[in-house]
Amino acid sequence: MLTCCPASETGPPRVAYAIGRRTGGAVARNRIRRRLRHVVMDHATRLLPDYQYLVGARADALRMSPSQLTETWLGLVERAHRDLPEGGQR
Repeated sequence: MLTCCPASETGPPRVAYAIGRRTGGAVARNRIRRRLRHVVMDHATRLLPDYQYLVGARADALRMSPSQLTETWLGLVERAHRDLPEGGQR
């Protein structure tokens, strides 16, 4: 899951992670968060400045290969930006 909206302040893109308890215990949630953080950092240039992103995941993220996780992330970013008014420009 990815949600994107304009940030209240200008600056670099801001990313937060929401991994619910239904995905598993703290160890599983932290592992998912670390995997997502790695993918996001590798593709940070695709994020828009002055926007904030909320990334969520289910337990399936633990079973995905790194390439599957990356492909899913890139698809979500593309879809989120396409849904922004005027292509993400303020």
